[in-house]
Amino acid sequence: MKLEQSIMELKGIGEKNAALFHKLNINTIGELLFHFPREYRKFPTAGTLHDAKSAVGNAAVFAMVQSPPEVRRVRGMSLLKFRVIDRVGQTATVTFFNMPYLKNSIKPDKTYIFYGQVHWKNKEAFLSHPKMYSDGEYEKLEGQLAPVYARTKGLTDQAFHKHCMNALQSVDNIEEYLPKHLLSKHGFLPIKESLYQLHAPSDLSEAIQARKRFAYEEFLLFLLAVKSQRSNVKSLSGHPMLETADVKRLTEQLPYELTESQKQAYAQIQTDMLGERCMNRLLQGDVGSGKTIVAMMALLLCVSNGYQGAMMAPTEVLATQHMETVLAMTQTYGLPFKPVLLTGSQTAKEKREIYAAIESGECNLIIGTHAVIQDNVIFHNLALVITDEQHRFGVKQREKLVSKGTDVHTIVMSATPIPRSLALILYGDLDITEMKGLPSQRLPIKNCVVNQNYRQTAYKFMQNEISKGYQVYVICPMAEPGIMEDLENVVDYSAYIRTFFSDSVQIAYLHGKMKPKQKADIMERFSAGQIDILVSTTVIEVGINVPNATVMLVENAERFGLATLHQIRGRVGRGKQQSYCIFMETEEKTRKNERLEILNHSNDGFEIASEDLKLRGPGDFMGIEQSGTFHFRFADIYQDADMLKKASADVSKILENDSLLLEESHIPLKKRMEAYVSSGYMKIL
Repeated sequence: MKLEQSIMELKGIGEKNAALFHKLNINTIGELLFHFPREYRKFPTAGTLHDAKSAVGNAAVFAMVQSPPEVRRVRGMSLLKFRVIDRVGQTATVTFFNMPYLKNSIKPDKTYIFYGQVHWKNKEAFLSHPKMYSDGEYEKLEGQLAPVYARTKGLTDQAFHKHCMNALQSVDNIEEYLPKHLLSKHGFLPIKESLYQLHAPSDLSEAIQARKRFAYEEFLLFLLAVKSQRSNVKSLSGHPMLETADVKRLTEQLPYELTESQKQAYAQIQTDMLGERCMNRLLQGDVGSGKTIVAMMALLLCVSNGYQGAMMAPTEVLATQHMETVLAMTQTYGLPFKPVLLTGSQTAKEKREIYAAIESGECNLIIGTHAVIQDNVIFHNLALVITDEQHRFGVKQREKLVSKGTDVHTIVMSATPIPRSLALILYGDLDITEMKGLPSQRLPIKNCVVNQNYRQTAYKFMQNEISKGYQVYVICPMAEPGIMEDLENVVDYSAYIRTFFSDSVQIAYLHGKMKPKQKADIMERFSAGQIDILVSTTVIEVGINVPNATVMLVENAERFGLATLHQIRGRVGRGKQQSYCIFMETEEKTRKNERLEILNHSNDGFEIASEDLKLRGPGDFMGIEQSGTFHFRFADIYQDADMLKKASADVSKILENDSLLLEESHIPLKKRMEAYVSSGYMKIL
């Protein structure tokens, strides 16, 4: 069999199973094999509830069902509860959410192994949503290193693993595309053996080494693709500019003084734009450091010189927010902006009118989403392009917007502080401006890291803030139930927490799979104060500004990367009032606690990024697609920083000796790089 063949060619995968895999975007055998485990679970020996007290993370408890399960409805959610008793007489309450069908299969006096976290309150034990196994089922798992996959409802980890092993045994030799000298240099095994070690490691060290190979490979492909296209020679600017009074007049009218960091950033940008060469600059600022006003100043310099500027944001919510900011500033300060908003959800008639206004030059500032780079958009005299939250766009998307003009100035903005040593690798052709510090009127966010025993206390605190007229964010790692069922999802969670708040509290949820108009409507209502608690995925990570929100609760906090958590936290603390961030852990592991303590004691994104780089261990499997701020498919710039540096050095040497990758040993690598780019995996920069 070949990697390109359908998964239905594999024994045991019929239409029903194939439909489940399709939900995970797995259609071919290759896609199945490259859907790597998110972590590995070693099943402990089953013991008593008392034994579970000393367990790190999940425990296995051998207990008998003591009472018949009862199901009750609470504000649209079903709660199934029953009591169990272990062999020494200790009892516990077991709860399942939205699983009423279990009632008929759970019988009193029947014994099970309950695998999950045991929580204690006033000497009472509780298990929420544990895995249940018969004695015989668990005996087969005990002591094994079992891979855990991101999967959908209907697929078990065991079934997923079985199909992966079947695929590995069925496929012919998989073509090796890393040159032999690189395999030898870094101690990597051939690709098929590495896949075996990822899906069926004999110990964790094997999985770690295999994962390193694929992280290195992805960095290598990415850097090859980018560096082979880059030119370190800057082109001449086709848009000569002069300093105008507009920017100075604006800064004098602002109700606050710019920070030194903002002043220095704009000074560098102004020098570039008034010079002879095209600006190509990364504006890297911490969350809340005030990048937006610096961008507006650059756009103001552009339009006051008679040119058009464009600003592309990754979501309609953020693009709309930028538009509202520009309109308010234009009206308040009499700025020469003639802005227009262009998004995918607008009607065909609206778009035609906007296209005409852009082409004629009637509009001098175009703010939008990916719709800005469509072929129908023709600029009159584009001179400056700003890409906000640039890591959300592909290389080709950014280049397409720049190509809408001739020799235009470019600013890419990022709220992701990363260590300069790594930034120089990832942004080798950009001048880098770092913005540090917060505006003086903002108070530092107060942080706390807690476990689930503090959940009720957290909810009471949230209710208290709401009663004062403030608003709350709750972040869950997953959008909907069915995938990674051991993690919180916004749909179930928003229903679940209704039982803890008064009826007057308005709760809504938001995730990236919703239609743009739905998302925009919810954010508008939240911004207007009509929603008290917004339960969301990390979709709100990107630039959303609601100064009235004072509390952020992050569920499954230990499963996110620190950079992502810092971005999420930045959605509060944007007003003058004191704000708070609560990081809720659901697993207790020494390394994860140590990492979260960094956030607990620091609000400095650059410091956090540096510490994250030090603490990420090679076996620190994060397990959430959004865990890395940069959207590589497998690799993580913090956890795999050593592989990034090695790949960068290797790429420089390869291109120095064979810039077109035409040597025989590089042909498979060239083919793989081209496939990598065309398949859309090249999602950053």
